[in-house]
Amino acid sequence: MTVDIPSLSILAHANGLSLDELIKNIEIAINERYSELQEAEPGVYSRLDRESGAVSLHKSADGEEIVVEGPPEFPRIATGVIRKTLKGKLREVKDAEIVQEFSTTIGDLVSGVVQQGRDSKVILVNIGPVEGKIPLQEQVPTEKFVHGDRVKALIVDVRQGNKGPEIVLSRTHPNLIKKLFALEVPELVTGVVEIMGVAREAGARSKIAVRAHRAGVNPKGSCIGPMGARVQAVMNELHGEKIDIVDWSDEPTAFIAAALAPSRVISCEVVDPERKQAKVVVPDFQLSLAIGKDGQNARLAARLTGWRIDIHPDEVG
Repeated sequence: MTVDIPSLSILAHANGLSLDELIKNIEIAINERYSELQEAEPGVYSRLDRESGAVSLHKSADGEEIVVEGPPEFPRIATGVIRKTLKGKLREVKDAEIVQEFSTTIGDLVSGVVQQGRDSKVILVNIGPVEGKIPLQEQVPTEKFVHGDRVKALIVDVRQGNKGPEIVLSRTHPNLIKKLFALEVPELVTGVVEIMGVAREAGARSKIAVRAHRAGVNPKGSCIGPMGARVQAVMNELHGEKIDIVDWSDEPTAFIAAALAPSRVISCEVVDPERKQAKVVVPDFQLSLAIGKDGQNARLAARLTGWRIDIHPDEVG
């Protein structure tokens, strides 16, 4: 059998491949397939002539290379191997292009349609030219998706997997909150308002700290929107996850006090600036509110501010 070398050369060039390397891959693949045949002889190897395109079997004997007669079905087998090899190499090129393209989108928000997969622990999402996946560790336990649902997610990793490119998506990443707000709040896109930090317990509650870069702009109001429409849109996308929007401050006590919302803070004192420890006093009747269910409010406030917060009730009343 013969291979059309000019066509093979054009194919290699069009896909950024080396013709010589491609021919070597074909020879290796034929060798491997030949060795699996019952009639295979030891020491036999294939050659693809770079000029004529002829494919033949060879064996070294007494220091010379002799042509070996292969089994009758060898031409058919070789043809199948060549097709499979070329298809595989072209797929590798396409996969590499996809990985390279999507590697620049890590951290971006994508929207897609949920697909039904074999593994119930992985959510597959059609995001255009490729399929993304939300692995179990990037899923919110309280969220349930079915085939055909539309979903927004954050691209957190792009890699070449065993079966092709893998676009890993997340529904739990804190930056998902930032990207969703950017869809609803024009001031975030223009830079007039900035989200300075996010603390999130996915599916339950999040806190975001915001600031304005222009006098007269209310950063909290911008994110909340008219009648709460903007923050509600984000909460709806997150299936009801509660979101507290607080004012950021470069003054620690003010920031900590704001972060403990909805609880009112009577006083906040820096106890150890090096260890970033602070003491907060809240009204006695709001102690449980400041701490939150299972300590959630205090935990999120600490995560948002980066300070260890010791909360005390106002025993005087």
